Amino acid sequence: MTHAHITTWLIALILFFVAISLHKAGKQRGFKIVQMILRLFYLLIIVTGVMLLFSMAAISTMHWIKAILGIVVIGLFEMILGSTTKGKSTGAVWVIFVIAFVAVVYLGLSLPLGFYI
Repeated sequence: MTHAHITTWLIALILFFVAISLHKAGKQRGFKIVQMILRLFYLLIIVTGVMLLFSMAAISTMHWIKAILGIVVIGLFEMILGSTTKGKSTGAVWVIFVIAFVAVVYLGLSLPLGFYI
């Protein structure tokens, strides 16, 4: 299940940058399509994350913090896309996104059942 979770968030990250580049290129229809596919991947990330969380014998506080921070990262994805669409400044949201994303990846790979091969 770990590989499915990592694959879904990796694809979501790629789709996020594709959506940003489509918007900057002025291809609104492509942007909307990629954004809808990205939202499907948000759901897949949450489902696989919940399955991983509840498959563990003992869930620590750090696992809950990682899960909440992961949902915050998904929210930041949407905030950046929404602000970009409206033409608003996204500098501060990008900084928070990078910090939260690095924290989630660090926690995900350092906690027990991190990158379980």
